Amino acid sequence: MNNPNKKRVFKKKKQDDIQIESLAEKILAGERGSLSKGITLIESNAIHHRQKANELVQSLLPHTGNSIRVGITGVPGAGKSTWIESFGKTAVKKSYKIAVLAVDPSSSLSGGSILGDKTRMEFLAHHPDVFIRPSPSSGTLGGVARMTRETILLCEAAGYDLILVETVGVGQSEGIVRGMTDFFLLLSLTGAGDELQGMKKGIMELVDAIVINKADGTNKDQAIQTMHDYNQILRFLSPATKGWKPRAHTCSALYNEGIEELFEIIHQFIHETKETGEFRERRSRQAVDWMSQLVQIRLNESFFNQEKKNLMKKLESKVKQNELSPSEAVDVLFNKD
Repeated sequence: MNNPNKKRVFKKKKQDDIQIESLAEKILAGERGSLSKGITLIESNAIHHRQKANELVQSLLPHTGNSIRVGITGVPGAGKSTWIESFGKTAVKKSYKIAVLAVDPSSSLSGGSILGDKTRMEFLAHHPDVFIRPSPSSGTLGGVARMTRETILLCEAAGYDLILVETVGVGQSEGIVRGMTDFFLLLSLTGAGDELQGMKKGIMELVDAIVINKADGTNKDQAIQTMHDYNQILRFLSPATKGWKPRAHTCSALYNEGIEELFEIIHQFIHETKETGEFRERRSRQAVDWMSQLVQIRLNESFFNQEKKNLMKKLESKVKQNELSPSEAVDVLFNKD
């Protein structure tokens, strides 16, 4: 007879109990819960989870690579969430399955801006063909990149054929996202030209298109003028993609104006780069770069064991007090067994 006063004990199921073959089959079947479970495994920093995560990615690899990967960055206030919501609506009407991911080096502290953005992507957040996932930081941009790159692969294996990767951090992650996407888009505003010339020239050299958002109402004429200004700047920059001339455009994500045209531009880009072979070459370069970054991450992780981390803190303190030169501190660190 059951004792009603006896406390029920719940045992947390171990992540190690995951059967990779079964999980892969469920992801391929498009089960969202299994996709989330797979991404959680990838995001785990536990060393003993790495082998299982690698097995999962390797087993799904033949089923990846069939999506369009679009990177999106923007100046503060450019309306990225509203733009993604409007662009996503257009895409799902065309029967696309969409995954929205974020690269956010600050999310370990903030929880990830995209979590808040879900409230501004109400349509996408509740649509059965849309999957939204922030990438929590492991404290390094490289760590964020590893998680997001492998998350892209899992989403592709699950049948998502349009991957939108949003940069959340400003000025740090654009190069990372450029390195994992096919088409890179910069969202801007009217009057942001001076700001871009001062701090974003490097970003403009990465983009395949610039979009001046909020081109509506009394702001429309100024947006068109800003578009012309950007096109003048772009004439003097080397294109980010061989054979493709980046251009500036206007749109109003709020009123869904100009979104359809941008959708067609992205498709034109994909078509042309596939015709010239640049699409495949870029994907190949990105895969090799990815491997190099993983080597760097692995070296960093293998070097900094707990003893080295403790010693590092002591050496930092001595360097701050001018008791030890930085080069001598590095020698001490590397000579420590």
